[in-house]
Amino acid sequence: MNIVKEKAQQVMKKAIELAPDKWMPGGRPDPLGESREGYIGMPVSRIDGPDKVAGEARFAAEFALEHMAYAALVYSTVAKGSIATLDTQAAEAAPGVVLVMTHKNAPPMQPMPLFMSAQKAAAGEKVAVLQDDQVHYNGQPIALVLAETQEQADHARSLIHVTYLTDAAVTALATAMEQGTEPGAFMGQPLKKEVGDAEGKLAQAAFKTDAVYRTPRQNHNAIELHAVTVAWEDGILRVHDATQAVAHTAWSLAQVFGLQEAQVRVSSPFVGGGFGGKTLWRHQVLAAAASKLAKRPVRLMLSREGVYRVVGGRALTEQRVAIGARADGMFEAMVHTGATTMSRNNDFPEPFILATQCMYGAESFKLDVETVRMDMLANTFMRAPGEAPGTFALECAVDELAERLDIDPIELRIRNEPAKDPLEGTPFSSRHLVAAWRMGAERFGWDARQRKPRMRQEGEWLIGLGCAAATYPYHRMPGGAARITLRRDGSAHVAFAAHEMGMGTSTTHAMVAAERLGLALEQVTVAYGDSTLPGMILAGGSQQTASVGHAVIAAQRALVTALLKLSGKESPLHGLKPDSVAARDGGLCKIDEPGRFESYAALLERAGREEISAEGEAPPPFEYMHWSMHSYGAIFCEARVNVVTGEPRVTRLLGAYDCGRVVNPKTATSQFRGGMIMGMGMALMEETNFDERNGRVMNPSLAEYHVPVHLDVPEIEVIWTDIADPHAPMGARGIGEIGITGTGAAVVNALYNACGKRVRDLPATLDKLVE
Repeated sequence: MNIVKEKAQQVMKKAIELAPDKWMPGGRPDPLGESREGYIGMPVSRIDGPDKVAGEARFAAEFALEHMAYAALVYSTVAKGSIATLDTQAAEAAPGVVLVMTHKNAPPMQPMPLFMSAQKAAAGEKVAVLQDDQVHYNGQPIALVLAETQEQADHARSLIHVTYLTDAAVTALATAMEQGTEPGAFMGQPLKKEVGDAEGKLAQAAFKTDAVYRTPRQNHNAIELHAVTVAWEDGILRVHDATQAVAHTAWSLAQVFGLQEAQVRVSSPFVGGGFGGKTLWRHQVLAAAASKLAKRPVRLMLSREGVYRVVGGRALTEQRVAIGARADGMFEAMVHTGATTMSRNNDFPEPFILATQCMYGAESFKLDVETVRMDMLANTFMRAPGEAPGTFALECAVDELAERLDIDPIELRIRNEPAKDPLEGTPFSSRHLVAAWRMGAERFGWDARQRKPRMRQEGEWLIGLGCAAATYPYHRMPGGAARITLRRDGSAHVAFAAHEMGMGTSTTHAMVAAERLGLALEQVTVAYGDSTLPGMILAGGSQQTASVGHAVIAAQRALVTALLKLSGKESPLHGLKPDSVAARDGGLCKIDEPGRFESYAALLERAGREEISAEGEAPPPFEYMHWSMHSYGAIFCEARVNVVTGEPRVTRLLGAYDCGRVVNPKTATSQFRGGMIMGMGMALMEETNFDERNGRVMNPSLAEYHVPVHLDVPEIEVIWTDIADPHAPMGARGIGEIGITGTGAAVVNALYNACGKRVRDLPATLDKLVE
């Protein structure tokens, strides 16, 4: 690590020289005017770890309510049409059955609002649930059985008999393409951008690559199954949910049932993985409707198959990437176009051009995402939507061009490093990707790579090295708010409506609050995962830490203001302004006169107060207005291919990241590694098998849908520059999703270096590698 630190320090020193007014002593930026040492940057274990290990952390399906009934769903077996007959008599007569709910007896419900409608919704489909006999896709829930036990509900479900009147459905990609495409848009922005004449420059380029890359459908497989426990109490809908959007889910359910938002309370204290899939789907609505009908609490936990039927995943893509370059490797043309699929009931195209917009400098660009409609379950966000499949195509194409130019792949990337945002022309807030490339290459031993494939072999195994760049944009969504309560005993309680999906939210923001308040970490407690708490923050887009962190800082500032108002003439702090004080040792002091100090306990005691609270709202995310803000990474892979069977294996992975300041290195390392494992799975095995004859997912279980297991995962090393971004709260950019970006391409590029077989159609299974 000495080499890594030395490289990072050199880059940091240069950054300070270029903009000394933006940096605080020690080389860390301080965009919010505070400059203290503390917990930020320390490797801290998760404070909720002991509860999870002891089994005391309760997840959505572990809330036991009195007189609770259990639900099971019935799924359609046709892609489009209507229900002709629905025989529920045998199910209703089965032991323990409380009710069978169908479109004939379901309570009135409004359609689910689409994601981010009115900036509040968190749904994947814009259809009404169980309000008519229409079938929109194969696997749609068409009935719910409620029983005294889960086993009784599952048995009764098997007794329901359904017949259908089918309509012509579009379930094949070729058919959908024949019916025409429509322009894609992501979060209200068109997915079509052109600069100059890229096709013309491509045709005239001395060196070029032009190929089509394909990525398959992929399904969500969070370790915790989607589940919900609901009850109606005195007109209030109480929901224990596995969600990464408590406030958004509360608002959305209120829209569905015609309630005020305050009449819905959603809690989600622990979530066993989300990755974009744990928003509002039909199962929460069905459970709430059944509870209303039965007048008793209901638990609905989807089976693994049920997740595949109800919860959307990543859509397939067909991407053309063409790059034209001069003999010196400088890019003249960058073309990244193609198509992706959507259902008829949502508007979320896989935005695979996002990374290409900021990754490399070129004289001209042509970027375009077209969409086609199919009769299928709505697709949705899945870790790094757009960037994950997009970087696979882009970074494989860069490697192919490097081979044609006979230039080292890393050197080619560095030569085309842009000085500013390639499309918008805005300056980068902080970009040290070259430093990441240099430190990663040295650490990984890149100089041992053979330029030509099939040059290194051990026994039956051909060995190769590959690399790829990674990027994910910095996001900070509006709605961040937090409340801090300071007690006379010197402890503090922090509350915000955010989420713990395994990434260490409570730990990270206990660290932030402790550092800002000058308290010991054990003096800070954190409440989160409840829609009644301040804020409206989504755990998505790698933005929760920045959004909550800025809100906690705002709350701390409001608290300091309130405390100074309490200080009487006898207080050493009397007459001081918030900007002139700092927190330390459980109290406040004058910045330039540390002796003028008073503890929180003394302040509150003199004022006769047991506690004091203050709320703060994060300001609008103005960071985007003048800067191009992204996290970056350089991914390195060593892979093997068996010359007899074609079997691929990844034997080493290294990620060198430039993501601003790392708040908690211990939890951050876990996040990076988890993303890289997911990227490796994307490269080698993940694929939803979709029957284009009838629109049914054919491998809806972890026995058939393959993800990496322990024996698949190699040694993974993670390093980072730790150079703070002067324009981001706490100097930190997001890390939750960048781990998956670039990793798929690095694996595939390593496989090519090993055996000489180019794989442009994921996953890279042995049949595509065998001679």
